Amino acid sequence: MVWSVAMNLTSVVFLCLFSLVCLIVFLYMIFMDYSCYVEWEIVTLNSCSFEMTLIFDWMSTIFLCFVTFISAMVLFYSGGYMAGDENMARFMYLVLGFVASMVFLIVSPNLVSILLGWDGLGLVSYVLVVYYQNEKSGGAGMLTALSNRVGDVAILISIGLMFDMGGWGFIFYADSSLLGSVGGLVPLMILAGMTKSAQIPFSAWLPAAMAAPTPVSALVHSSTLVTAGVFLLIRFSPVLVGWAQEILFVLAGLTMFMAGLGANFETDLKKIIALSTLSQLGLMMYILSMGYYKLAFFHLLTHALFKALLFMCAGVVIHSVGGTQDIRSMGGLVYFMPLSVTVMNLANLALCGMPFLAGFYSKDLILEVAFSSSLNEFCFWLLVTATGLTVCYSFRLIYYSVSGDYNLAGLSCVSDEDSTMTQPMVSLGLGAVVGGAFLSWLIFPSPWMICLPLFLKFLALVVSLVGGFIGYVLNMVFVTYRLNSILNYNVVVYAGSMWFMPFLSTFGVSIFFLKISQLYSQSADSGWLEYYGAQGAYCKFESSSKYLQLAQDNSVKVYMVMFMLWAVLASVVLI
Repeated sequence: MVWSVAMNLTSVVFLCLFSLVCLIVFLYMIFMDYSCYVEWEIVTLNSCSFEMTLIFDWMSTIFLCFVTFISAMVLFYSGGYMAGDENMARFMYLVLGFVASMVFLIVSPNLVSILLGWDGLGLVSYVLVVYYQNEKSGGAGMLTALSNRVGDVAILISIGLMFDMGGWGFIFYADSSLLGSVGGLVPLMILAGMTKSAQIPFSAWLPAAMAAPTPVSALVHSSTLVTAGVFLLIRFSPVLVGWAQEILFVLAGLTMFMAGLGANFETDLKKIIALSTLSQLGLMMYILSMGYYKLAFFHLLTHALFKALLFMCAGVVIHSVGGTQDIRSMGGLVYFMPLSVTVMNLANLALCGMPFLAGFYSKDLILEVAFSSSLNEFCFWLLVTATGLTVCYSFRLIYYSVSGDYNLAGLSCVSDEDSTMTQPMVSLGLGAVVGGAFLSWLIFPSPWMICLPLFLKFLALVVSLVGGFIGYVLNMVFVTYRLNSILNYNVVVYAGSMWFMPFLSTFGVSIFFLKISQLYSQSADSGWLEYYGAQGAYCKFESSSKYLQLAQDNSVKVYMVMFMLWAVLASVVLI
């Protein structure tokens, strides 16, 4: 146990130092407008060379800074949350492998080397989701692995398509029309990004991945697994034009709306936060599909700060109330956990876009840019409604878990005593306050002047106030609002189950394709292909070799028989 603690602290210190170095490099690169590209040629095949490449620009270095800093805080937090776990060393190795895969993906401008980090994320995420080794975790891990495997196959096909270009360094072709001229490459990249970032119709795996330990959820949903798809599409953003851009635009808007609606009917604390992650991923894809990749990257970074903080706060609450995750069994925590509740409210307000917190600088800018663009009316109101739903479920969560009636058992011991878990929360809380302003000054050094009518200028604030009122006041005042789940049961089930997407992803689509693959395996792969393929050829060669071996044994009887047969045949011919 002492060795595990020492290893944990060593990892935290190393990640913090690495984050500081990345921050210094980022400041140098963004002020000097400098990028560094490192390349090692490994093999050349048919005029197509395969190189091991790394890229260090302002985007990769600041993302590395955030990933390593949040990972350090999560590991420090895990020292308290996972203190009683028997496999603490295994857990830390898995988390460090997860971070290493994400680091490799960030600095890889080569499609082949990206696949290593991409597959590493998928493999380690599966192992972490099934960490608790029960039936529910096994099902969630299988859904996560199979959903992400679709994106892996898309990248593998893309590698084959890029073979004609003489290399896989897509970073050189993205700014030109060459990459878009490769048939099918852009749709495959969109498919890969949508699977990893859980856009419709691949959204079911993200709430299911909540079966993993809470520190893993804080890391996965903030800066690693789910943001990998967004980051990949940010790298490919110059070729997202035309119909591909429109399809991504519509699916991202629907994902944002669906996640916000489902979170308002969810009662599991971790799944509410997971659905809020899904909603924010939809917002990133939404603005990315409009061509503003810097805004999408800006919101990705600010979201990483307060989302990791929100999951840490949820872990402290779950840890303190005896392991329950139902928000209806909580309430009144502000009197017993003032520090955790304060930081949790801070993260929630940053998520809602409270002025001068981290989320405000990116979210308000995204909304104003979207309002000033040429949106049709459906997409406009979809964005506005999704924004209101975000505030609604955030204030509903605050009411049920923080400021509502005390619903815990009489002997519950709820407190903020574990400083191992509260110290990293305070550090991330500071980032949730000043991180947005810091990033906005660096990424957008010249201020944006967005002129809008008074109605559109105040629309985001009005929608947020209305959403907060519905989420908090109506839950507190009107009993009939709580009875809606009974009176309108079918509507609640449809909205709260993510439009039946988990059912379609498991019993619907997955079982259908698994049965087809089983039929193919039995009839083709293990049937006709074996009979006429490798096994059939082996049997034919084996039977033929017996006759050859018999002839090579130099047996007199064999030669006598052959001579007699030759003589008979010759006599027949002569006659």
